[in-house]
Amino acid sequence: MKIKTKSKKVNKAWLHDHLTDPYVKLAQKEGYRARAAYKLKEIDETLGLLKPGQLVVDLGAAPGAWSQYVRQRFAPKEAGSGGAAVGALNGQIIALDLLDFEPIEGVQFIQGDFREEAVLAQLEAAVQGRAVDVVISDMAPNLSGIPSSDSARIAHLVELAVEFATRHLHQNGAIVCKVFHGSGYSQLVQLFKQHFRVVKPIKPKASRDKSSETFLVGLGLKQSGKS
Repeated sequence: MKIKTKSKKVNKAWLHDHLTDPYVKLAQKEGYRARAAYKLKEIDETLGLLKPGQLVVDLGAAPGAWSQYVRQRFAPKEAGSGGAAVGALNGQIIALDLLDFEPIEGVQFIQGDFREEAVLAQLEAAVQGRAVDVVISDMAPNLSGIPSSDSARIAHLVELAVEFATRHLHQNGAIVCKVFHGSGYSQLVQLFKQHFRVVKPIKPKASRDKSSETFLVGLGLKQSGKS
């Protein structure tokens, strides 16, 4: 019974935080599917990553807030603002996730597990040999609550995203990856430093203070990428 009571308290506290969260309210107002859009927005505005005409690959895309933000960046002003942008699209967005993804106009979606070779092959086929300008990854595994196991799962997804980026990024391209502070974090920073000329950890304001998540950004491949 104590476990149930504690669980109810946690759920109630989370619900209160969620409903009073200014970014949740802003996302609802501006038509984004999740508050996560503002994490990418701050990273983009800080580093100037996204520009019309680019090819962007969105890993762990569901429910679609990051793809919505990229789509809005690629749309002319008259196409609408926020997550509601429609119509003309100057650029290409390929989104991938294991979960269902409600269609977004102009966004190509691949459903499947990024860890599977067949799904990766679909993604590579969609890229069609073109150099990718930006890889964005909000991927996170289902957590077990066992720190050593969870950190290994998180690291594996980040490693796969970095591997894809090193094979497909433009030589001056960028990658944004969600990671978590804790066991294995320093190794992931080193992985980024091994492959990218500039590495920046960013904790956006929209990322809750109590969350251990942060984002690693890699800018420019050390080894020559695609031109």
